Amino acid sequence: QVQLVESGGGSVQPGGSLRLSCAASGSIFSINDMGWYRQAPGKKRELVALRSSYGTTNYADSVKGRFSISRDDDKNTVYLQMNSLKPEDTAVYYCHILEHRPGGSDYWGQGTQVTVSS
Repeated sequence: QVQLVESGGGSVQPGGSLRLSCAASGSIFSINDMGWYRQAPGKKRELVALRSSYGTTNYADSVKGRFSISRDDDKNTVYLQMNSLKPEDTAVYYCHILEHRPGGSDYWGQGTQVTVSS
């Protein structure tokens, strides 16, 4: 049974920084995408950043140049460094892992709140 545990959320002033972590327990297929999504009140969940096991990355236009995703495959952990935070970044952030194999699974974390406010 794979579980994703997120940490690092909190409240910060505009312009500040936060680093989110998501550690996966259990066995995950080595070819996978690790990513972060977010959902603000009244809005759909959206992709923030994704990093494949091959190293390719994908970022939402709204976070390019401010956020950076990284991963440590030895620890089955994905990180999201968030700089120059804006009030519109306020949301619940979820980590996600998608396995790339026939019959592969995808997994979601429980979510961590990020609030950007003065």
